[in-house]
Formats: sequence, C-alpha cells, structure tokens
Amino acid sequence: MSRWPDLIRDVHDFPKPGIVFKDITPVLADADAFAAAIAALAEPWRAAPPDAVAGIESRGFILGAALARALGTGFVPVRKPGKLPAQTLAQEYELEYGSDRLEIHADAVAPGARVLLVDDVLATGGTLRAALALARQLDTTVVGASALLEIAALQGRAQWDDAVALEVGLTC
Repeated sequence: MSRWPDLIRDVHDFPKPGIVFKDITPVLADADAFAAAIAALAEPWRAAPPDAVAGIESRGFILGAALARALGTGFVPVRKPGKLPAQTLAQEYELEYGSDRLEIHADAVAPGARVLLVDDVLATGGTLRAALALARQLDTTVVGASALLEIAALQGRAQWDDAVALEVGLTC
C-alpha cells in the first residue's frame, strides 16, 4: 500500500484560531498516493457497489467523484447553500467551529437508490449526519459512509447512526 497517510499535514489555526486543519492536498497531488487512498476507500464497497456516491462539498467532491469512478457508479454533489440550480432539499448542521447548511437536488437520485456518502474528514460528525438526513429525505437506502480520515478526539463516530456502516481510511 502507499504512504498516503504520511502525506496528510496539520495546518494550525485554520480556518479559525485553535483549529488544527487536516490538509489532504498533498495526498491529492501525489498520483500514487491518491490512487491508493481511493482504492482503500473503495474496498469495503466493491462487493456491492452503490447506485450513487454522494460527495460532500468541497473535498468530498474530489474523493467522491474518484470513488464513484472506481466503483463504476454515478456521483451526486451535496453542496453548501445556493450552489445548486434546481429545486433542493436542505439540512442545517453544527461544525467544530460554527454551523452551516447542506443542500441536495430534490431529484438527485430515485427513491430506493443505494447511496454511499463521502467526505474527507470525520470530525464532529455534523456534516455526514446532515448528508445522511438529506439522503433519507430523498427516500434512498444509505448503504454507508466513507471518510478519508477521522479525528478521533472530536468523537464524531459516537454521534453516527450505528445502523449505517461507517468506514474511514485513517484515524488520528
């Protein structure tokens, strides 16, 4: 396997003082590391690929689109407010350093579709929980969620719905 976990760097005081941001851009910039990270994220879902991968803005877009391609399925963006052109559903959520809202097209996937949620980091779990709520509003079957890394100290996993599989590439 690749050294992709070694390429994740800490950026202190971003986006606010006191926050340690986990920067995955060095992983994305290294072709072998990026390929290995996507392969690791895809592995749990290869036996029964979803109908769609829903990637959460913004770094979840990068990982989600690559993961959808690796699994041979479609990609659905889950965006911040006001970015999608058609009718949307919205869900508010709390962040480690504030609050925000996510939106998805109301017709993004058909009811009953099997959806995999993807984000870059599992921190407090708010973003993934909001995406889960949106997918459920669409009446999909959420087969699981994947994140490239988990910040265990923020206990996002403890907030996750245990009925939905959660896979992470690296816990720090």
